Amino acid sequence: MTEKLSIVGIGGTTSAGSSTEQALIIALDAARAEGAQVTLFDGPFLAALPHYSHGAAESSDEARQLVAAIRGAHGLIFASPGYHGSISGLFKNAIDYIEDTSKDSRVYLDGLPVGLIATAYGWQATGSTLATMRSIVHALRGWPTPLGAGIRSVSGMFKDNRCSDEASNSQLELVGRQVVEFARLRKAAPSILSTGPVEE
Repeated sequence: MTEKLSIVGIGGTTSAGSSTEQALIIALDAARAEGAQVTLFDGPFLAALPHYSHGAAESSDEARQLVAAIRGAHGLIFASPGYHGSISGLFKNAIDYIEDTSKDSRVYLDGLPVGLIATAYGWQATGSTLATMRSIVHALRGWPTPLGAGIRSVSGMFKDNRCSDEASNSQLELVGRQVVEFARLRKAAPSILSTGPVEE
């Protein structure tokens, strides 16, 4: 039996059903529709994580679950609200747990496709938040997907994990599909992502 691709979604706010969380679910649903197995770590889950420090995962079931899912992922989707022009502290704390993979055979997110979603009430915050997320993914050796979804969220825009703005909904679905597409390419030809020494 062919192993299903594992796509892990991380994001949301402390409020269950937030716009950020629903945007992430739309992208994950699109990845599932492409045949992937998806796992969601939403805002309330992230709020249960201790502040990151070396060894913190050893004392937290939630942290161990998060790190294990990241280790087994073929791709990820990150979603953060734009708070004061950047990512939220809740999201950043969750991402800091990726440090626990620094000694793994696959270091951090090396070679993994990562879809990015930023939601905010203003366009300035969506742009700067997406830029921050791209910088984080590059630092973790991941591959941000070509499309990052910047969603200017207005009241009532998200309901029952559906976005009333069709253009935004299409962007979110495309993020999910691109993560699966690039994960398949990586799995089919892993040698192209070798991190061995570079010959001059």
